[in-house]
Amino acid sequence: MSQPVLYQQTGACVTLTLNQPQTRNAISDDAMIEGLEAAAARINVDTSVSVVILTGAGSAFSSGGNIKDMHEHQGMFAGTGVQLREGYRRGIQRIPLALYHLEVPLIAAVNGPAIGAGCDLAMMADIRIASTAAKFAESFVKVGIIPGDGGAWFLPRVIGLSRACEMAFTGEAISAQQALAWGMVSDVVEPDNLLDAAKAMAQRIAVNPPLALRMTKKLIREGQQTSLASLLELSASMQALAHQTQDHQEAVAAMLEKRVPTFKGC
Repeated sequence: MSQPVLYQQTGACVTLTLNQPQTRNAISDDAMIEGLEAAAARINVDTSVSVVILTGAGSAFSSGGNIKDMHEHQGMFAGTGVQLREGYRRGIQRIPLALYHLEVPLIAAVNGPAIGAGCDLAMMADIRIASTAAKFAESFVKVGIIPGDGGAWFLPRVIGLSRACEMAFTGEAISAQQALAWGMVSDVVEPDNLLDAAKAMAQRIAVNPPLALRMTKKLIREGQQTSLASLLELSASMQALAHQTQDHQEAVAAMLEKRVPTFKGC
């Protein structure tokens, strides 16, 4: 069986590829869940990584839940109500927790349809770039279920409450161009240019000090759910740490000396 998630590092950038094209990269299978969770844990302890790109193999980004498993009541969709609840908690819900706590910036390179939990997976990224072949659908209602993977939390934070409700209540798909107009994605490019565009964005991020990047992402995450006063306290503490890093001293020196800085992640 092929690896469900391919892990490739080039310089400070890791590319994660959902590698189950036969299921259109469904993410409800144990192997895919474990693959994404393990990749996030690996990246968090690897200070050589500054940015991550997430994309899909084949024609789809991700079809979300495995419809065949739903129909046959198997895998995480098997059992009584209590067992189903545990199936979600111990299964697919591990993905939003793992990616939310990913310490480095995450770019979703959405190569094709992102449907249901696949749409929510894209919303878990910090930045999204879409192929013209991409489309997005918060389509749970179409199969008589609800966003069980955190989509009701992520989607409104990306596109606002009204548009998130429109997508969730109709279950209808939107095109890549509409996603761009709604601010869901930062850019739309031709399919052959997608990974190049994502890598160019990753490079623009990776040139910056690694520790400052991780702390900046942490502050943005905390700012979504805490008070201004609490965030300012956390910012002061992190800033004190940032001022003591060698990379801060290097950044200032390089700016004054009009040269390209060399960062060491310390």
